[in-house]
Parts: sequence; C-alpha cells; structure tokens
Amino acid sequence: FAGVGTNLVIVVPGKVETSGGIPAFGGSTRNLTLEDCDAVARQSAAVREVAPFSLGTGPIEYAERSRDVRVIGSTAPFLGVRKLTISAGAFLPPGDPRQGDRVVVLGQKVARELFQGENPLGRLVRIAQWRFRVIGVLGPKGSSLSIDYDDLVIVPVSVGLRMFNQTGLFRIMVEAASPEAVPVALEQVKAVLIARHDDDEDFTLITQGAMLKTFSAVIDALTAGLAGIAAISLAVAGIGIMNVMLVSVSERTGEVGLLKALGARRRQILDVFLVEAVMLSTAGAVVGV
Repeated sequence: FAGVGTNLVIVVPGKVETSGGIPAFGGSTRNLTLEDCDAVARQSAAVREVAPFSLGTGPIEYAERSRDVRVIGSTAPFLGVRKLTISAGAFLPPGDPRQGDRVVVLGQKVARELFQGENPLGRLVRIAQWRFRVIGVLGPKGSSLSIDYDDLVIVPVSVGLRMFNQTGLFRIMVEAASPEAVPVALEQVKAVLIARHDDDEDFTLITQGAMLKTFSAVIDALTAGLAGIAAISLAVAGIGIMNVMLVSVSERTGEVGLLKALGARRRQILDVFLVEAVMLSTAGAVVGV
C-alpha cells in the first residue's frame, strides 16, 4: 500500500457514474491536456506534485533484438509520484513538458533482456521507429495499479504523445501534500478542471483511499475465513486429544487403582494424565511444524 501511495489522486478522462434515466446523445468528452496539468499544479495549494501520463505500446529494438513494451510518457515528477527509484543513470530531466529530447528510461526487465549484461547507458535504441538515447534504468518495482514497471520504458510526455499520434493524456497523477490533505486536494483539482472544461465535469477522480478500503474489506474477509478455519482445526484437534485421553483412562483403570492403593491422591493422578496430554499435543505440534 505504501508503494502505491496513500495520498495519490488519479484523474481519468470521462465521467464514470451510475445513474437512472436516458443518457444524452451528442455530447463529447474533453481530453486531459498538459495545460490541465499545469493549471492543477499552479492553482491547487494542497497538491505537492502533478505528473502527466500518456500510454502506448510499441516494439523496442537494439542490436537485432526486439520486443513489445508499454511506453509511458511523463515528466520528472513522475518518479516521486509513483514511488520509483533509479538503479543506474538518471530519470527524465526537468523542464517544459511541451518540449522533450528523445531520451528513454528503461525498466529492469527490458534492460536485462534487451542488453543482456551490457551497460545500456548512452546506447541508442529504436522504439516504434523512433530513435532514443538511454539515460537511465529504473530500480525493481514490480506491478502497481495493474502496470508492471519492470517491463516498460518511460519517455518525455510530449514525445510520447507525438509517437502514438495522441491528442490527450491517458491519466493525470496528482500527489497530495499528505494523506490528510487528499479531500482538500480532490476539491481543488475538481474546481480547477471544471473551470477549464467550461463548467463540465467530464472527468473522474480516483483516490487510493477508495482502493485501500476495498482491499481492506477483502483482507478482513480473508482474515475472518482463516480465523474460522483455524478455530475449527483447533476444536477438532482438542476433541481428538480428549477422546484419546478418555480411552487412555478407561483402559488404565487397573493402573489408577494401583496408584490409589499406594496412596496417590486424585489430584496427583489427574496431573499424570494432564502431563501426558500436554506431551502428546506438543509432540504432534512439533511433528506438524
């Protein structure tokens, strides 16, 4: 959960809602743009960082080796917003998001399979027939929000949009100043985008809090199920030990009588059988482990 980011707000183009009535025809959804990113960053006091996010898929080629990869277009703040690290080289340089050099940062898996032990820094690769210079390699991250960050490449957002002839962003990633500031950041981002989109709320805001609540509900259900299974297992084991001890007592009445004849008290005889029960259950537990 910490790797995903509990103060992350994701802006998705298009309004996702469930409502009654007949949907209106002839309407259009306005794309999210780099100007929207700039406006959110400048006008939202509760927002720490804003990163645009374009997405495409294309082949990456080097030294007659080729594979298909996801191509993310973004800016320098994306590294912190998505809690990524750099294992070699550097990330995308800061600057005007509308301009960008043809540089690329590789995911761990892409760098390993494409270069096979060679140092990728400074090498030229071809992505969707565009030439790029490798400036960095991401640290291991794995999958987050259904995207495998080890198996992708990251380019400047302006280049990514031109590569795939896209006019709008796939997402806008917004990082609130703190988890407590998320509700305020939501209202500020909504107000800024509605004002820019002619008072039309044609976008959807998704918070990590909503996702975390869903995950927590699932985990709570799994915990309850596992607790129930454990309780049943303990009950069955307890009944089994009880039955073994009952049989043991009934089969050893002669021994009990002999102990009484020798002067043993009831409590002492009870302790003998309890110690045997503890030894039996402990031995079973050790074998089980």
